[in-house]
Amino acid sequence: MADAAPVPRGPWRPVAPRAHRSNALHPGAWWLWALGLATAASRTTNPLLIGLLIGVAGYVVAARRTSAPWARSYGAFVKLALVVIGIRLVFAIVLGSPIPGTHLVVTLPEVPLPDWARGVRIGGRVTAEGVVFALYDGVRLAGLLICVGAANALASPARLLKSLPGALYEAGVAVVVAMTFAPNLIADVQRLRSARRLRGRPDRGVRGLLQVGLPVLEGALERSVALAAAMDARGFGRTAAVPARVRRTTAVLTLGGLMGVCAGTYGLLTADGTAYGLPVLGIGVAAALGGLWLGGRRSVRTRYRPDRWGWRAWLVAGSGAAVAALMIAANSGDAGALHPGVVPLVAPELPLLPAAAVLIGLLPAFVAPVPPPAEVPAHERRRPRPPRTPHTSRTSHTSHTSRTSRTEENPS
Repeated sequence: MADAAPVPRGPWRPVAPRAHRSNALHPGAWWLWALGLATAASRTTNPLLIGLLIGVAGYVVAARRTSAPWARSYGAFVKLALVVIGIRLVFAIVLGSPIPGTHLVVTLPEVPLPDWARGVRIGGRVTAEGVVFALYDGVRLAGLLICVGAANALASPARLLKSLPGALYEAGVAVVVAMTFAPNLIADVQRLRSARRLRGRPDRGVRGLLQVGLPVLEGALERSVALAAAMDARGFGRTAAVPARVRRTTAVLTLGGLMGVCAGTYGLLTADGTAYGLPVLGIGVAAALGGLWLGGRRSVRTRYRPDRWGWRAWLVAGSGAAVAALMIAANSGDAGALHPGVVPLVAPELPLLPAAAVLIGLLPAFVAPVPPPAEVPAHERRRPRPPRTPHTSRTSHTSHTSRTSRTEENPS
């Protein structure tokens, strides 16, 4: 097959095959990689490390993103991250910060509040320490959002739904529909704005927003009706009969396992719960997997050409897990470099070992299959123009024709 031909070898880039249906990377590997980067971002407030994590995620998205509509949502997540940073700074300036500081930036008019609102402040002193603390906190949350956006841009929601266990199929459909809402909405808005610009109509302002919003809402309703009809035609929601004892055991294992996963994850994300976080997470994952395996007996769904978890998927998922594990280990060793202080106010420094650990996240940009080039839609393809005849040839042909006609009229 022509699609399976390897990419030409470059001076610094290893060989990676062209992506096609048989060797496409498992979508779960992209999510595990992104969750590993998000875990690493949650373990530090150093803006240099978080900026490096964002750069790693952006490079992998730029190198391995396809031209599908859901792959365009990465830019929306980046804009949302910038909005989150701005909102966090506004809250720190207007509502104050719990961090005391001596470097006064500005003093805002303070609104007097009653006694029952003691502890809440609107306006007043704004210090540089409080603003920097809010900036660090906002950048960390922005890093989490961008990592989740990278997973949305790289993993196909439809293929991710096919890979879910049978017990989670109904919930997975709801999640996938919710995940594809934003990319489809962005694609519809871009398409309608382009159509209005081609017709010479305004696409900005309140009037343009209203005239674009109504067709977008109509398209969303049409997709919802079509999706409901397709799900009904495929027998969505059918279950097989299983004994009551199996149903109760499944519910206990699943709920208990999910609670254990939440408690273990919370322990890993906090500084005081590292000791119990990993064992509780392991027990929760084992119980949840047992519950999902039993719950899959109720599902009558069959899979056509399921995605395989190959060695490239192991490398991609392992790179994200390695970044998270090394960042957690770095917190126990040199926590001061990962959490720069604001009182007293000091400039953050880039620790070399955690930075090298973050660079492991670049591995998917070199081992994951290369997506095929974007195809140009048929209505946008330009027809080849016929070669234009030079002006001199048309002139000589005209003069030759006129001389011939005069010769025929006056043969003498």
